[in-house]
Amino acid sequence: MEKTCLSAQQIAFFNDNGYLTVENIITPDEIEQYKAIYNDFLSEKIKTGGNRSDLGDGLGKSQAKENITQIMWPSDFVKELLTMPYHRRALAISRELIGADAEMDFDMLINKAPYSNTITPWHQDEAYWLNLPDKRAASCWLALDEATVDNGCMWFVPGSNLKEVRPHRFAGKEGGALTCDASEEEGTYVELKRGSCTFHQGRTLHYSRGNSTGTDRRAFILNFRPAEMIRYERERGFDHGRNNAGDRRLTNEDFKR
Repeated sequence: MEKTCLSAQQIAFFNDNGYLTVENIITPDEIEQYKAIYNDFLSEKIKTGGNRSDLGDGLGKSQAKENITQIMWPSDFVKELLTMPYHRRALAISRELIGADAEMDFDMLINKAPYSNTITPWHQDEAYWLNLPDKRAASCWLALDEATVDNGCMWFVPGSNLKEVRPHRFAGKEGGALTCDASEEEGTYVELKRGSCTFHQGRTLHYSRGNSTGTDRRAFILNFRPAEMIRYERERGFDHGRNNAGDRRLTNEDFKR
């Protein structure tokens, strides 16, 4: 198991603000390894079937290509990802942030292609999930390219993790991305170097602008929660799109508008 050493100040910041930046979770050499695998997914050298979808369907201008490429469960197709450095180190950090019982619930890739200019709308991840008895969760968002305001770095609303989940609705086509009422005026953006990441909680409001630059914005996301809650989900048939990634819905009736 990887050893980490978050400071008390870092853990307090995560608890108070709902997010945390962690620099250099993977090395420059490791970044290149991950980018090679990631590009095999994007080029469809690795076939993912229904686990690949357009998160920006109905939000962007393109109907001929994906506005925001989302690939669920990449570790189902490249098993060695589970034992590579990112998964190991992110799990260790998540256990420091939310508890020693944390395990990986799911992983996914989200890419914003050059000049795709499609926002990921404001939302809280918890709106996508079952209404779990234990709501501890941490999502790790790794930048494989430099993440900037112009290519779609993350924005967070500090302290939104301590409030209720806002009413959500479909942002574009039904079955696509969810959104709620929020704005950049409430938030703060977090630019990242390649190989650095953010962790955020399930109730933390977040969004990103579209990619208006000439390079990809490749992000690799891992989600962690208590092992008992993962069992709770699976017993109820909820697997975060493992079997049908394109079928999104407002799972939690409490968050419908």
